[in-house]
Amino acid sequence: MDAWWRDPRLGVPRRIELPYGQVEVFEAGEGEPVVFVHGLLVNANLWRGVVPRLDAKCIVIDMPFGSHKLSMPGVDLTPPGLARIVADVIEKLGVGPVTLVGNDSGGAVSQLVATTRPDLVARLVLTSCDAYDNFPPKAFGFLKLAARVPGALSVLLNSLRPNAFRRLPIAFGWLAKRIPAKVSDTYVLPAMRGRDVREDLRRALVDLHPRHTLAAAKRFAGFDRPVLIAWSDRDHFFPLGHAERLAADFPDARLKWISGAMTFSPEDQPEQLAAAISDFMSRVEAQ
Repeated sequence: MDAWWRDPRLGVPRRIELPYGQVEVFEAGEGEPVVFVHGLLVNANLWRGVVPRLDAKCIVIDMPFGSHKLSMPGVDLTPPGLARIVADVIEKLGVGPVTLVGNDSGGAVSQLVATTRPDLVARLVLTSCDAYDNFPPKAFGFLKLAARVPGALSVLLNSLRPNAFRRLPIAFGWLAKRIPAKVSDTYVLPAMRGRDVREDLRRALVDLHPRHTLAAAKRFAGFDRPVLIAWSDRDHFFPLGHAERLAADFPDARLKWISGAMTFSPEDQPEQLAAAISDFMSRVEAQ
């Protein structure tokens, strides 16, 4: 059981020094920059099947969402604070404007980046993610409650030690069809083993609230860059209607269904998702 393993297909690991802490990123490929943002209780490994299929400079951020290596004590990990981390990484690397790709709660963070720092975003790709009044989904409200009760988050995380429990619907069972044990170990073990990582997760959880996604939604009309809504057609937590609403609310958006995928389309259908992103980027370039 290796909590810190990262798939070599993600590319070369690099620690980025920001004024308030360190963030690990993975870089692979050449060409136009694409930055990937994952959500809660996963890490850069979520994108391991997408990165090698793109003809681009791929940058995957290991976000402080509870499955990360580098803790960020005292750092603002509210959704706006997490958006700041993404923006600061892009600026530090000097790669903007980028194609920004978000999944799950990382999609909510990506909406905040796009609407507050549009100068850093050339294109936006939202896979199944939190939006509007669905942040977090009601089915995962217990995570916020656990974050507020002393010791509860540790007990909850330790219940995921057996692989069989990870496949329950309230764990990863309705997020992806199958996650290899070697990968899911890197998702659930870091916060079990590291009090500092668990504290980052706790702080990230307590301020998840629809006020952030609703505030971003009010600014969608002002984001005139191309947007791809690449939504999973078998999602249990993020309404298909939200995909259609997002496609309508952004001025230059298109909707692509990722067939046969649950929320974690990078896990379920990485080839299909990569093809959708590649096609989107090439079509936008041709215009």
